[in-house]
Amino acid sequence: MENVVLPKYPTRHGYMSERTQEAYIAKAVDAGLLPKEAHRMPEVVMLTAPEDLSKPIQFWQLYSVLGQDPIVGIVQRFYERVFADEPWFRSVFERVGGLAHHITTQASMWIDVMGGGPYYHGAEYRLSFHHAHNAMALMNDKGAERWVNLMRETLDTSADLMTDDPRVRISLNTFLAHFMTKYADEFAFEDRHLFGETNGPLKRRINFMRMTSDAIEALSTQELSEALSDLGVDVSQYPDKQAMVNKALMM
Repeated sequence: MENVVLPKYPTRHGYMSERTQEAYIAKAVDAGLLPKEAHRMPEVVMLTAPEDLSKPIQFWQLYSVLGQDPIVGIVQRFYERVFADEPWFRSVFERVGGLAHHITTQASMWIDVMGGGPYYHGAEYRLSFHHAHNAMALMNDKGAERWVNLMRETLDTSADLMTDDPRVRISLNTFLAHFMTKYADEFAFEDRHLFGETNGPLKRRINFMRMTSDAIEALSTQELSEALSDLGVDVSQYPDKQAMVNKALMM
């Protein structure tokens, strides 16, 4: 399977999706995971996941693949683990509400961020208030480690909810890692986002025929080498950047 037909489910922005998307893209560009022009790349910013399975699913595109029920199902399985966990951990959640309350609120946040529409009323303010007031007792190394372990166990046993698209789990890992890093920075605990493989670097699609000479010369040696290789050029025949630039100008 190299391509799928998407979207399987209609998408729209929610209360959090656009700001979360912007924040993730900025960090991913700084980390070299996305190209500088990522915010202008349709395959990155659109809410529908790419049909080409070689392209990663950005986590705001997950709803287009999964729809509502699998997302709610994963969240439900997680909180069932939480409410069956040790008293020091589960009691923090019990003080806020019962199992159904947590499933509803967390699933609403996930659906909102993942492209399912406006579900999480209050957006970032509500989320920050919850962690700073309701969940503060767990916003530390011990609490974060336990949360991550339970979520990873949930994901490891929820392949049946992730369709047969191999990109889904990786995208979920990326989503969770992004927010865990955010919380680690805000609450000064160790960032242990060990959920599994996350989205790797996304190559920029380079078309020499649509580029000016200056734009080609501005490419890095690695970008030139990879783009030429993708076109079937034996880059070993071009020993330095200028030689690759000259070849690219001839394409």
